[in-house]
Amino acid sequence: MDTTAFEEFCNRIGENPKREGLLQTPKRLRECEEFLYGGYKKDPALALGSLFKNNGIDEMITLRNIEFYSMCEHHILPFFGSISIGYVPNEYIAGIGGLAHLIEVFTRRLQIQETLTNQIADTIMEILKPKGVMVVCEAKHLCMSMRGLQKQNVTIKTSAVRGLFKSDSKTRTEFLQLIAHSIG
Repeated sequence: MDTTAFEEFCNRIGENPKREGLLQTPKRLRECEEFLYGGYKKDPALALGSLFKNNGIDEMITLRNIEFYSMCEHHILPFFGSISIGYVPNEYIAGIGGLAHLIEVFTRRLQIQETLTNQIADTIMEILKPKGVMVVCEAKHLCMSMRGLQKQNVTIKTSAVRGLFKSDSKTRTEFLQLIAHSIG
């Protein structure tokens, strides 16, 4: 945010933009914007990184509870939670870091949770071309708890189901059971 925009904002809410505690805030906001919205500068097609030849793996690969933070496109307030991904590989498998990086590319943009969940599943299907993929996202939205309805304990769950996960209820159930169990 540039200094003029920040001063206008402060004036609208009744704050003094020249107050000592706010003098460096425009600079901090610019740095924060670069970090929070850095996903726009990254290509989702490159996020998965190197793919590895599948050497006979035909069972589900699951990543559970990958935490994320994103910004609601409607209110510019954070929403955060975890994403779980399950896929059945075809010719290639992805590195686990690549899948986490893909999540970061999409969460570092203005988002709604429903779109986020589908973008991750669609990109995995497009790039990795697995037999199927399922993505489950569970999040708390500060726009729900800080303003408006002010409900503190609401959790939103979304899912995106593609390929084998859509056509085979056993595969879908196996994934849901895998992400429900805790380690330890």
